[in-house]
Amino acid sequence: MCGIVGVMGAEHAAELAFLGLYALQHRGQEAAGICTVEGGEVHLVKAAGLVMDGFDDQVLKGLPGTLALGHTRYSTAGGAGLVNSQPIVARYHQGELALVHNGNITNAQQLRRGLVAEGALFQGTVDTEVIVHLIARSRAPNIDGQIRHALSQLTGAFSVLITGGDALYAARDPWGYRPLVLGRLDAGGWVLASETCALDLMHAHYVREIEPGEIVKIQDGEMTSLPALGRAERIAPCIFELIYFARPDSVVWGQTVDRTRRQFGRQLAREHPVEADCVFSVPDSSNSAALGYSEESGIPLELALIRNHYVGRTFIHPTQVGRDFRVRIKYNPVREVIEGKRVIVVDDSLVRGTTSQGLVQLIRDAGAREVHLRVASPPVRFPCFYGIDMPNPKELIAANLSVEQIREKLAVDSLGYLSLEGMLDTVRGNGASFCHACFSGDYTAPLVDLEEGLSVSSHC
Repeated sequence: MCGIVGVMGAEHAAELAFLGLYALQHRGQEAAGICTVEGGEVHLVKAAGLVMDGFDDQVLKGLPGTLALGHTRYSTAGGAGLVNSQPIVARYHQGELALVHNGNITNAQQLRRGLVAEGALFQGTVDTEVIVHLIARSRAPNIDGQIRHALSQLTGAFSVLITGGDALYAARDPWGYRPLVLGRLDAGGWVLASETCALDLMHAHYVREIEPGEIVKIQDGEMTSLPALGRAERIAPCIFELIYFARPDSVVWGQTVDRTRRQFGRQLAREHPVEADCVFSVPDSSNSAALGYSEESGIPLELALIRNHYVGRTFIHPTQVGRDFRVRIKYNPVREVIEGKRVIVVDDSLVRGTTSQGLVQLIRDAGAREVHLRVASPPVRFPCFYGIDMPNPKELIAANLSVEQIREKLAVDSLGYLSLEGMLDTVRGNGASFCHACFSGDYTAPLVDLEEGLSVSSHC
């Protein structure tokens, strides 16, 4: 995952982009970048680590202009390092261009191979750079057509923001995998962001989602639609956004994330009841699901695990060594709540099992009499190729072990996953379909690079 922000027609655009990225920090912690456009010239700053570490007042003052792009990175394609961080800025025959991207392009290696054969020079290994080369090499008569022509050649997941001259472009892939929302500032400017929580911090009013396959252009204060890429036969927004990635105060796919997670927890309690003394979450992304489980079961909700908020999200840490270390320092049990009790621990998902193993041991050491683990999503059995870090089946615990074997490995008294059908029934009320390939293996967009035997980055 990554977080992207665009600001158009606003004073102090860089500062607004900073606020948007700050709200989207949960979507990536590896690097952050902001660029602004003034008089056709792009000003760019990128920094490793958290948004607040790389940008202070002095840095932001050095980014003039009323047009800005921002990106916070979680690497799914390409290696670490600032060369692969965004925004990507390039100069071509029609001036300077900047681009930020959330998602994963499933034919990036095929396209890259063709571009290299034609003489293209790549600075990094990230799939996003392919888009820049496609725009630069398009023979369409203007930048509008060049951007559309480039995007029409992509398969997979992409929500993108692009600046060209004094215009800002926004687009989503035809399947609609990754979120992108449009907002309006009181002063008349426009903002775009991965989630609505960013609009809140920027004091922008939510207007609507950018639709799957849609391309919009904002210039001179007006928004227009370019000829669309078209919608896929089956729209497939990522359900993992609702399970884990999005902030609970965001509205994603037309649904409040907090309320959806509560419903997951309620359904989980119906499917996997157990006698216990208390329920508690693995904070923070499981808080809503645990509350729903408690409400449905009538078992009291307790605050039994304290999270150290100065440690990032373990799931999106790019190395296994880092994940192991962070689990050990991230949580501390409240012994008074746990000791001698039969406890239900609710987690949002179980991917590698690293966090859960360490947590169960912590809970046992705190004196729990019984530990029952409940997971508010189905078993993750398949890699994701659309922008989530589930890259290798060997790393996915449910791809290699049965539920009973996982229970034994985690040393819990019982283990229950939310069923795929139960999860989908919870979110079907608005008539939407969702991508659930990581649970079902039902991939929607073609996996071109994989099918052609080309190297696929260790990502999803």
